[in-house]
Amino acid sequence: MTGVEVGTVQLSPEEVLELLPQQDPFRFIDEILEVDEDHIVARYRFRPDADFYRGHFPGDPITPGVILLESLAQVGVVALGIYIYALQYGREEVKKRLALFTDASIDFSGIVKPGERVTITANKTFFRRGKLRCEASMALDDGTVVCAGTISGFGVER
Repeated sequence: MTGVEVGTVQLSPEEVLELLPQQDPFRFIDEILEVDEDHIVARYRFRPDADFYRGHFPGDPITPGVILLESLAQVGVVALGIYIYALQYGREEVKKRLALFTDASIDFSGIVKPGERVTITANKTFFRRGKLRCEASMALDDGTVVCAGTISGFGVER
């Protein structure tokens, strides 16, 4: 497939992961369960040996809120943005752009301990001229929502 096949490139979840610019140790998506032009569902297990747990908080570590926010952004702005952009402009054009997080309004309602797995869901509310806004949420395996709200970003040329 080439970039000239505008509007015809539907990436698989594995292809979206392959195109993500974030990599270990700063990629917070293990798998994408569902993705289409309107929503995405992904999972991540927070590694107990992640360096940020050493200082947040010694003896009783929890995942920092900024890391939870980064996880929401990687799923709801970057991964979903890659999928939508490929639909409109093709896979090769995706490689020429970088998705940047711009703003969020997130309510935190729980904590994520080392080793816990979360499911992140994002639903597109707006996409135009490379700007994407989503309603996103993160829940533990037992269904407890730990954070939710609106997250936005846009694509820029690399």
